[in-house]
Amino acid sequence: MCGICGIIDRKGVDQGLLRRMADTMRHRGPDEEGYAFMETAGLGHRRLKIIDLETGGQPMSNEDKSLFLVCNGEIYNFIQLREELEKRGHRFTSRSDNEVILHLYEEKGERVLDSLRGMYAFAIWDEANKELFLARDRIGKKPLVYSLLPGGIIFASELKALLLHPSIRKEIDTRALDLFITYQAVPSPLTIFRNIRKLPPAHWLRWKNGETSSGRYWDVDFAKKASPGKIEEYSELVWESLTEATRLRMVSDVPLGAFLSGGIDSSTIVGIMSGLSKGRVKTFSVGFDEESYSELKYAAIAAKRFSTEHHEFTVKPDVMEILPKLVWHYSEPFGDSSMVPSYYVARETKKHVTVALNGDGGDESLAGYTRYWQMLLLERISNTLRRLPLAVRRKMMSILLAGYGKHPTNTFFRVWKWLDETEKHGYEYAYGRRLSSFSVGIKDDLYSGLMKDSVGMFDGSDPLGKAWKDAGDVSLLEKMLYSDMHLYLPEVLTVKMDIATMSNSLEARSPFLDHKFIETAASLPPSFKFRGFTSKYILKRRLKGFLPDPLIRRKKMGFGMPLGEWFAGDLKGYLAEHLVSERFSRREYFNPKVVRKMVEEHISGKAVHTARLWNLLVFEIWYRIFMEGEGFE
Repeated sequence: MCGICGIIDRKGVDQGLLRRMADTMRHRGPDEEGYAFMETAGLGHRRLKIIDLETGGQPMSNEDKSLFLVCNGEIYNFIQLREELEKRGHRFTSRSDNEVILHLYEEKGERVLDSLRGMYAFAIWDEANKELFLARDRIGKKPLVYSLLPGGIIFASELKALLLHPSIRKEIDTRALDLFITYQAVPSPLTIFRNIRKLPPAHWLRWKNGETSSGRYWDVDFAKKASPGKIEEYSELVWESLTEATRLRMVSDVPLGAFLSGGIDSSTIVGIMSGLSKGRVKTFSVGFDEESYSELKYAAIAAKRFSTEHHEFTVKPDVMEILPKLVWHYSEPFGDSSMVPSYYVARETKKHVTVALNGDGGDESLAGYTRYWQMLLLERISNTLRRLPLAVRRKMMSILLAGYGKHPTNTFFRVWKWLDETEKHGYEYAYGRRLSSFSVGIKDDLYSGLMKDSVGMFDGSDPLGKAWKDAGDVSLLEKMLYSDMHLYLPEVLTVKMDIATMSNSLEARSPFLDHKFIETAASLPPSFKFRGFTSKYILKRRLKGFLPDPLIRRKKMGFGMPLGEWFAGDLKGYLAEHLVSERFSRREYFNPKVVRKMVEEHISGKAVHTARLWNLLVFEIWYRIFMEGEGFE
């Protein structure tokens, strides 16, 4: 696992600049640094040693020095690929998994991506043809940003590295800001800055002589179903696929362990690891003093079941101390508050191991989120109501909506409000509302006049709309799963895990995010994933007797903190310092009166604005660090 960067410039490469770019990502690769300089190209690499500790340094080249590679990631099927390449006459100079990319590229060009199984973001410079090839893994586990410049292109694993280039102007893209407010993150290909782009997951980009071409090389297809069979047969298919994905991710030349939250997904991975491992698996859990937010008791049950070498940590997050540091690591606004506990568990885990497996991705493949059953419930109610005479239906809805007006926080009446929105605007709109804490109406009040004019007709829900359409003619559940795999999963979940771990020089691996497993899960009938009100039905069925019943039956619990209570208590001064201040009021994007009202309502208990205030707080800290140059150490 590493950090990569590069400069292509027909006028020549500033070697000092490239070294400084790499140095900003030292945390991603503290073990080693390497550079390759040609006439018009320079590649930089910061290495975290995982595979081939002695000879796996980068940049690496092919036999005739015509191709040079820098890669951030792991290729899990490299042993098989290497054996096939050696039979065809290729000579290897290392035992590194990344070297297979170079030799495959010699044979296949961009089709190299069809053969790779893993997580990666890499760059190949073709010195003979003066051509750069960039690629990113299918799920988007590893980041890659770039900027096109006059006479060249620059790229890096982290956005902050590109900001060192003198040609990059720090101009905020208001479309990206609108997307951040909507989705907690800026979806690719945009970044918060106008002239920097992310390479989207499952995409490649080729640059030559100032011209670029790009394409998508993989997508999940929910319309492609497995042959009909009994649920027991499907269950074994899923289990075999997940076991193989876990086994591949246990190859390491450094100490390896696993995050263990006590949820179904992480507990399942730990259980499989225990069955595959010769020794005790090292597991790591983090909890809080506030019991309602702590999962330590469930993690302890799983650890006991599989006799792991368990380490648990109880922390009292110092948000005021850690948040500026985290914002710097993310490089652009990021609003998922679980980034804080994720950072702490990674920090503590790094003290014991260098690689940690996790349960990320199980919810998106096997339908684990609460919002899925909420939407499916709305679908059932809607289908039932359509059987009633139109007049009866309208009268009933008017009565229930009047109830919502009097009791907007009551769950019963909220269901009918959601249903009314669904009937008027469609399931896509209703699902978008589940994903965002800022509705269109709230954003209309929140945004300044300048922000409204700048955003114009740009629709912040557009990425969801595109995914919803691209999913094709599939069930409502599968449209939600497809949308999450193209929006929430790659833009929020994997970004959070990448930064939480790499900021602590720790590598995270996710068996549920193996693309072969995702394809297997997509081929299942929707009823095998969600049945009645049971999420992850096929997995839970298979886990009986494997996991203790309390872990299978427990309600889903988010990896969060009691932020709402802290904002109204210990952190209210910190919140006011950032959002009810003269500095904030000078920002040209938000209406300071509306933000002040949110803060006052939350502190007084009149309303709950936790997620909204967190997003705004993160943006304000980001603005001070990246736009105004404020230090935090």
